[in-house]
Amino acid sequence: MIEKCNFGMTPNESGACIPIAPQENFVSGVYPLVDAAVACELDRLRSEEGIIPSCQSGCNHCCRYHIVMNIAEAQALAHFIRRELSAEQIADLRMRTHQWHEWDNSRPGRPAAIIAEQTDLSNYDPCCPLLVNGACSVYPVRPVVCRAHYVSSHPRSCYGVNDPESTEDAPVVLKSIVEAVSPFSRVIRDYIEDEGIHFSQSNMLLPQWLAIEMGWDFAIVL
Repeated sequence: MIEKCNFGMTPNESGACIPIAPQENFVSGVYPLVDAAVACELDRLRSEEGIIPSCQSGCNHCCRYHIVMNIAEAQALAHFIRRELSAEQIADLRMRTHQWHEWDNSRPGRPAAIIAEQTDLSNYDPCCPLLVNGACSVYPVRPVVCRAHYVSSHPRSCYGVNDPESTEDAPVVLKSIVEAVSPFSRVIRDYIEDEGIHFSQSNMLLPQWLAIEMGWDFAIVL
């Protein structure tokens, strides 16, 4: 069970008047360092090894992966959403997140879940609820795992990850970029554990954390 920190904001609060919370300020300070480390390693790969990632704007197959994030990033994300997104955008986000939860609970091998009869998941595309019109709707506060994910293989390999009938080879992930940002991931881990939370227990899938931090009634119970 995760002991959540109380930073003095209720789930229903929203609007530009919301102050920047301590964990949001901390995480937002780490992200530029992560981005700088990524840029430096990309330059090294290009100049020393001739490796250029195939990732480009508009390619979002990785947004269909299971994205794991920690409690500090989740809380910073929720603060950003409440402050920067309109009520209509948040309502749409809630709907997409709910769809994801219904899809996740309905998968073979998952615990039985009650799915509303009017909900049709047959054409549902299971992707990150934050993906809107092919782009991340909260790009400035995307988690470290998203910032450090680059591949050198063809985008169809990334697409094939979630296609059980795909014959594509697995994506060639540029692991040196992940290694380059690992010191900053440890900084976030230490911050979380200094708050009295076990780091490994604070990691969950992004849509799960999203529902919890936004206070939505379909959130999993911790």
